[in-house]
Formats: sequence, C-alpha cells, structure tokens
Amino acid sequence: METTRQQKIERLLQKELADIFQKQTAQMRGTLVSVSKVRISPDLSVMRGYLSVFPSERAEEIIGNINAQASQLRYELGQRVRHQLRIIPEIKFFQDDSLDYLERIDQLLQH
Repeated sequence: METTRQQKIERLLQKELADIFQKQTAQMRGTLVSVSKVRISPDLSVMRGYLSVFPSERAEEIIGNINAQASQLRYELGQRVRHQLRIIPEIKFFQDDSLDYLERIDQLLQH
C-alpha cells in the first residue's frame, strides 16, 4: 500500500522526467518517449520509471541508452526537485509495453 507521500513524490518525478524527455527527444525526429508510470520504494531511495517508446521497434535500444545515462538524468532531476526532496532516488527505467499488449489483444479480437 502506497502512502500519500509516495504518491505525491511519484507524480512530481513523473512530471519532471516527462519534461526532461520531451526536451531531449525534440532533437530526435520521429521518436517519442513518454513516462507512463513512476514507482518509488517506501524508503524513497529507489525509483522505477516505466517508459512508453514510439516507434516500439527501437524501445530496447532507447531504454538501454537512457539507463546508461541514468546518473546524468538523476543529476538533472536533482537540480529540478532539490527544494522539494532531500534525497534524490536512484533511478532505473523499464519498458512499458502495455500499448503493444492492447494492440495485440485488439488484433486477436478482430480475427
């Protein structure tokens, strides 16, 4: 069960990460990265971000690159939320493939 504090921090981190990714992907034509979900551990030390990537064929490559730059993202995130959070959590990103899953179910239902 998540506490209200965890939920508030998750929303804050999701908003800031979405802004960071929007600015970074503006330079990459034809690629869209959105933050679909953020989960934070009860002790607020570890954050798991779930990313939806379009086109989904490049998702593994893009998320790998993002995880390789996690320390830089953590620093930038820390600069943005330093007045709201005392400790900036370690971050790890995963692919949110729920849209692909829904598309596959839709295809199966139409046949």
